[in-house]
Amino acid sequence: MKQMKYFQINNLPIRYKLIFLLLLITILPSIGLGSVTSWAVDRIIDRQINQNTLQLINQVNRTLEFYLSNMQNITYLTAFNPEIKRFLAGKEKWQGIGETSDEYQIRQFLQGLTTLYPEVAGILVVNHKGKYISNEMYARSAKPLTEETWYKEAVRNKGIFKIIGHPSQRNVTTHTNYKNEEVVSVVRAILNPETQKVEGVVLIDLKLRVIAEATKNVRLGKWGYLMVIDHRGENIYSPRRPLVDQIPVSWFNNGDSGTFSKEINGQHLQFIYQRSPFTNWTTIGVFSNQESAFEIKEIRFYVTSFVFFVCLIGIGASYYLAYSLSRPIGQLISFMKKAEAGDLTSRYRDDRSDEIGMLGRSFNKMLDQIQRFISLVEWQERQRWEAELRSLQAHIKPHFLYNTLDTIHWMAWKKGAEDVAKVIEALSKLFRIGLSKGKDIISFAEEIEHIQSYLSIQKTRYKDKLNYRFDIAPSVQDLYILKLVLQPVVENAIYHGIKQRRGPGHILIQAEEQEGQLIVRIKDDGVGMPKETLASLRESLLIDFTAGDKEKKIEKVKGYGMINVQARIQLTFGSAYGLRIDSEEGKGTTVTIVHPIIRHCER
Repeated sequence: MKQMKYFQINNLPIRYKLIFLLLLITILPSIGLGSVTSWAVDRIIDRQINQNTLQLINQVNRTLEFYLSNMQNITYLTAFNPEIKRFLAGKEKWQGIGETSDEYQIRQFLQGLTTLYPEVAGILVVNHKGKYISNEMYARSAKPLTEETWYKEAVRNKGIFKIIGHPSQRNVTTHTNYKNEEVVSVVRAILNPETQKVEGVVLIDLKLRVIAEATKNVRLGKWGYLMVIDHRGENIYSPRRPLVDQIPVSWFNNGDSGTFSKEINGQHLQFIYQRSPFTNWTTIGVFSNQESAFEIKEIRFYVTSFVFFVCLIGIGASYYLAYSLSRPIGQLISFMKKAEAGDLTSRYRDDRSDEIGMLGRSFNKMLDQIQRFISLVEWQERQRWEAELRSLQAHIKPHFLYNTLDTIHWMAWKKGAEDVAKVIEALSKLFRIGLSKGKDIISFAEEIEHIQSYLSIQKTRYKDKLNYRFDIAPSVQDLYILKLVLQPVVENAIYHGIKQRRGPGHILIQAEEQEGQLIVRIKDDGVGMPKETLASLRESLLIDFTAGDKEKKIEKVKGYGMINVQARIQLTFGSAYGLRIDSEEGKGTTVTIVHPIIRHCER
């Protein structure tokens, strides 16, 4: 049995293990590392291509949304024009003649819009009687334009901006005679604000060249390109010689963005797409996977050559390294055994500059730190007992104070000063719950009672300017919470929100159990915060108070009260909990407190 144990690997000297290990790792990398690197490089390049393509697609979508948003704005500007309003109302007689007539003013207005937005091919305004006015567009025949498909589509959308796409078989053309595939049409019905009846429709043609300019300069590799299709799968824009003529909508699997591959005409193509929620168009990147194959092969060659060279060097260096490492390690082990036996005065002595020497010096520093920590723990223990004694002494005065307040409260009631008695009673509760017999965690009901007392006092001061309401779920009544976390937040809501606004303000305190957490929200309809102030406060709340000196961190930020609450919660329960702030200037602020669920507490 002893002989078998001798030949076990774990019992071999470390220098033999190192020689075996170094020889082993010089042979396997040529096979294992080469294949793993090839696999990783292939996927990294694919992922990088996908990310870059998605960024380009996102930029194109933003450009298209910008142009179509301009078209939507033009429909609003047109609807607000007073001359167009009279035209849509169907008045037979317009005001003025010549250059002062309404018709002349409308044409000048539409001409100004096309000058301001050169991407517009033409604007046509049709009223409900079938009459129309345009700067560039006209009807091909006398057939009423109210029977046109695009007009009916606009009416069905009841004033909502609608993108039609390429026009088809419509009774409208332009003086410049744009082809159907050269423009994209948008429409919007104009409703009477009182009766909500359709008074007319605005038709705008957008030049396709602006879409082409946004996509044609985007190249994906040597042959890749971008194309745009609508929700029906019809091409909005496609290059002249595309790799694929038509892309079915069924290929997208009903997703807003993603990637897929297809074998088309014997060529493996990669598709990356993203749908714009505003335009409902999908921008697609199309490129061949073979374009990245050459770069991958070149990387594989360099990796394989490097690994082979390392194998040659490793065989010779393994013998020398094994001996140079095993000897100082053995010496260090002997010093560690002495420290393990309790001799903290033992020190490693060598002038080596490699890792072993650094390890030995770190071992010496560790022993020094251990000795200092032992002394520090003894000192901190003495300081803790002294702090507890001072805290016990400091509680005597607050106890005497709220006991005295109870006496004053009884005397005020006896004298008939009920308003004074209510304020004194609320203040007495503040002191009593604030002390909480030295407990750090109290019941949620006590915390609510504390904040009710605080708001009662503030209500006495601010009268009708301050109004508050509680919405507490029954399931959280029996939970426990870190004490005094609501008062600083409510105080901020009063002094920085309600107090600064004009007229009466309101504070809503909600509490519920959500996804295994206690969620408390303090909402006010005060003046809110500017974006800069909100960003600064959010940045302060991101400080990790669980690491380092929290006092120094708190001193460097604004909003000490709320930051102190954040620090107390995180130091007690971890960085997963704390405060979140949402605010909009002129509309109010919402502070959300995320607290763990505590159903039983003995503290």
